[in-house]
Amino acid sequence: MAVFPLDSSSSDSRAGGFPELRAQLLGRTGIAGPARRRALARLTDGWLSGLAAEAGVNVGGVALVAVGGFGRGELSPFSDLDLVLLHSTETPASYAEMLAERLWYPIWDSGIRLDHSVRSVGGARQIAKIDLPAVLGMLDLRHIAGDPELAATLHRRVLADWRTDAKDRLPALLASCRERADRSGELAFATTPDLKESRGGLRDLVVMRAVAASWLADCPHQGLEEARSALLDVRDAVQTVTGRATDRLQQQDQDAVAALMGLDDRDMLVRHVSAIGRTVVHASDLTWHRVGRVLAGSGRGALTEAGDRLIRRPDRTPLADGIVEQDGEAVLARGVNPATAPALALRAAAAAAQAGLPVSPATVVRLARTRPVMPEPWPRVALDAFLSLLGSGEPMITAWEGLDQAGLISEMIPGWERLRSLPQRDPIHLFTVDRHLMQTAVNASALVRRVSRPDLLLLAAIFHDIGKGLPGDHSTVGAEMIPAWLGRLGVVEPDIEIIRTLIRHHLLLSETAAQRDPDDPATVAAVVDALGTDSPSAVLDLLHALTESDATAAGPAAWSTWKANQVRYLVERVRMVLAGEPLPEVPDLSATEVDLIAAGGPGVVIRTGETGLEVTVAAPDRPGLLAAAAGVLSVHRLTVRAASVRTVDGVGLQTWSVTPEFGDPPEASTLRSDLVKSLDGSLDIAARLAKRARNRKVVGAALPTVRIVDGASERATVLEVRAHDVPGLLASVATTLSTLGVDVTSARVHTRGAEVVDIFYLVTLDGSMLTTTGGAEIVAAVVAALG
Repeated sequence: MAVFPLDSSSSDSRAGGFPELRAQLLGRTGIAGPARRRALARLTDGWLSGLAAEAGVNVGGVALVAVGGFGRGELSPFSDLDLVLLHSTETPASYAEMLAERLWYPIWDSGIRLDHSVRSVGGARQIAKIDLPAVLGMLDLRHIAGDPELAATLHRRVLADWRTDAKDRLPALLASCRERADRSGELAFATTPDLKESRGGLRDLVVMRAVAASWLADCPHQGLEEARSALLDVRDAVQTVTGRATDRLQQQDQDAVAALMGLDDRDMLVRHVSAIGRTVVHASDLTWHRVGRVLAGSGRGALTEAGDRLIRRPDRTPLADGIVEQDGEAVLARGVNPATAPALALRAAAAAAQAGLPVSPATVVRLARTRPVMPEPWPRVALDAFLSLLGSGEPMITAWEGLDQAGLISEMIPGWERLRSLPQRDPIHLFTVDRHLMQTAVNASALVRRVSRPDLLLLAAIFHDIGKGLPGDHSTVGAEMIPAWLGRLGVVEPDIEIIRTLIRHHLLLSETAAQRDPDDPATVAAVVDALGTDSPSAVLDLLHALTESDATAAGPAAWSTWKANQVRYLVERVRMVLAGEPLPEVPDLSATEVDLIAAGGPGVVIRTGETGLEVTVAAPDRPGLLAAAAGVLSVHRLTVRAASVRTVDGVGLQTWSVTPEFGDPPEASTLRSDLVKSLDGSLDIAARLAKRARNRKVVGAALPTVRIVDGASERATVLEVRAHDVPGLLASVATTLSTLGVDVTSARVHTRGAEVVDIFYLVTLDGSMLTTTGGAEIVAAVVAALG
């Protein structure tokens, strides 16, 4: 067995003994995690001590110190060494520089990455007073070699300065944390998280240490040391797998990293990292909440006499029965015994969230240890508190996370643990499944005035995706599971059935608006049939609000003004049918469409929307109009995100939601000119698209699927095309349809990430539906056109 000494001999220090010992240590399978990091730090300290002695850093007036991660002893396989050579005021800077040259070169020769500087104690102190990254590193300063008094003096003075200036410097530190979060995303939810820089990562753990060192406010310590160690373990594995210095967990490395850590698969690894990130973020949010109160001068309490002296008693403001605010956090009132109140945890979380406060970590721990098991079904007071928590808006996230970190949510709602930190591979989703459900509830709380039963909306929001992670369609699976979940909560049977309908069809409005023609009576009839309750109008309102809450929680790719208008138009038509009103023969037209029709001839209008451009095209309807318009947009490098196509009184109306691939978009007059040329044959759009296609390669995409959707319409044959999005795809499909002599009466185009779902309503040129044989021929031709 190799022995790893605390000190390296002088011959090893220069002749390469350290790299060999280091490689042996990193290659051992019996040592990992904190033990390996400590051993690596000790080995490195011993090597550097030998190098320092050889360089002359063994006399008074100079000292070698470690800062940052090395100062904390957090050495991963490819960590760099953050070193400072300190010298006293009496030691000439030139002499210190000479010693540094002797010291740095053998480190460089070893291949170890080095971040180095030479500073006087006073100079280092001044840098720490103005540079946040520098002071964070020096707060973890550790002596390695040379004069220990220099290291002790610098650390003492930097710490004193930090505490003196904390009220001025902590706001700047918070601003830097927010900027970093905007840049690097959330560790808990990013598809390729940065273990160091992402919000909830190693950098935030360092920041909380700095806040605690300021003595201005403390941070919660429950689980943080375990989180730090676990996150360092992941980084060790990432660097071992990649063989380089990196903090980013790339998707292509996740399987290998999971295997190295003994986890089943990459999903388990992502859940593990997500859970760490959420623990850190919850603690970080509470830390900054406390800092904010101190800086604002809140919560000092009143001075009262206690014998012969004055003491300050904290203010306690009632929030709810048995729950009070103290120092800006919700705590239990004096005399309350949580062992006799199973609903107390929910009531405390609800009261805190409604007041915009966190629940004190000590209170959460006490509730987790002493609260009795919730009876089944829940008492009404527990369900009311649960609904109050769900309806509290954004503060609900912090309160829920506090309970969840302590295991209370999974205890009260068996089955929730399966959803906790469950990753979603759909690129439109920003969050893990449970975090998405929480955000959906937050969004739903802003829409409760639009529905007659806010309680049912909130319950549907928090549970609508409980079927995810199980075999089968998650909407169907969730609808089958939800009666047992809601029964446990004490929800009555009629309400359970309504929520079951909402969960079963929570994607109905969104998908129908994107993939079916809302002007087709069959589309409206399908939605009406799905509602299927005694109060379909009320359920429609709930479904509409749930659709918006769900989509906005998924991310900007799932919801836009365009999508909102499409869904709203569909809902209005369904509402008319439910009210027994006839659907208008001519669909509603926008002011832009009315003006274009009145102008006659081809017309194009471009307007700026929230997420891109909206291009409206109007021209006398004719075969090939859709192909020409789609081709012109593609030639001008406008990526189609969504589109609707219809014919009104012989005029083809097209509304496109597009984003430029790069640069400024073309003028409307340019698009109109090219559309006219394409229609009269003077501009060969197909040739220009073919040239672009030859220069673009698509790797790893699934094969396209093309099918006839039976029963989707009583007046047209509906063709569905699903494929990887490439320039000119829509134009190619439309050209193929035109060549086959079929007319596109309406269409719906929808892009989700890199995938498209295109729906075409087809009739023959005489207006009749296609035969079965004709439909099969069209499917084969489109498949061939897509390659």
